[in-house]
Amino acid sequence: MIGRPGDTRPLDGWRVLVPRGGKWGDGVSASLRRHGAVPVIAPLINFASTEDPSALANALHELEDGQFEWLVITSATTVDVLVSQRTRVPATTRIAAVGETTAAALSLAGYRVDFVPEGDNSARGLVREWPGAGVRGRVLVPQSEIAEPTLVAGLTRLGFDARFVAAYRTVGVPVTDAIAGDVASGRIRAVLVTSGSVARQLASQLAPLPLETVIACIGPRTAFDARAAGLAVHLIAETRSADSLIEALVEYASEPPMTDGVAPTRPSPPANPEEDR
Repeated sequence: MIGRPGDTRPLDGWRVLVPRGGKWGDGVSASLRRHGAVPVIAPLINFASTEDPSALANALHELEDGQFEWLVITSATTVDVLVSQRTRVPATTRIAAVGETTAAALSLAGYRVDFVPEGDNSARGLVREWPGAGVRGRVLVPQSEIAEPTLVAGLTRLGFDARFVAAYRTVGVPVTDAIAGDVASGRIRAVLVTSGSVARQLASQLAPLPLETVIACIGPRTAFDARAAGLAVHLIAETRSADSLIEALVEYASEPPMTDGVAPTRPSPPANPEEDR
């Protein structure tokens, strides 16, 4: 809620780097503005076609032919791939989405969703909450070519014949000199880190970051990847969502500053290296 003139908001004066564009970036930017922040959209990654389109085409043909009992979708990007390939999912194939954001993307694209984990929007959470009486058999898991094997391994342990296929590639996007200068000078007060790929691009393009720059990670897996890339992690969102990430940043900014004027670094929960990104 936007305050009245003269009111202060937790993120007043904070310039926050938003590492993704499109609808996601626009939505996050609008939320940040409501808390007084100045969002700076600077996409660090983009998505490209898979390097093995024939393997993807064959897997989607088998899917349309009814050869899979389940289709598991882990991101809105994969939904875009299904739409671009005009993929029809037969009524006999159930669809699982790793989280509410992915489920919403599927529904918007006209696909039904049969299962979404309630407590943990991650591959690990999906496997943990998988319905015990669910249909077993073949499962198609289209993901980024650099996706962790967590999901396929977990479904295999549950008794499925899980098949991974690369649906797209994640590629880095160079930031402008102006953005690099703002980060190096400390004008960017916080950076949102939404995936391991973003963390690695942040480290390779912009490290070392000023000590006062707050690095906010969207979940434990992303925090683990950020630390592995050599980044400090100041806070981790409680749930893997943009709203939770912004709430965590607002809470962090609301804490009383230390005597030297630098916001305190709160202890972060340990990251689980086995959790999917």
